[in-house]
Amino acid sequence: MNNTQYRTLIAVLVIAVLGVLAWGALTLPDQRSTGEKVGDAIDALPQGVDKAARELEDRTPGERLGDAVKDAGEDIKSNTDNPN
Repeated sequence: MNNTQYRTLIAVLVIAVLGVLAWGALTLPDQRSTGEKVGDAIDALPQGVDKAARELEDRTPGERLGDAVKDAGEDIKSNTDNPN
């Protein structure tokens, strides 16, 4: 094997390891205690009851991240002036 093939092999291995680590981090179980969940729900209450109720559920970090992205998209949509 020449130097280019080693670099390619190492790059593929690094990408695979990073992918496995990212998947593992995003699928971890919810580690928050009941008190933390209630506190998060109280903090989210000004944003709406549905968002506060969502904080009481057991969700993986990936699900929480997806909800945050969805909420940000909704905020952008509601704050953008629509000329129609």
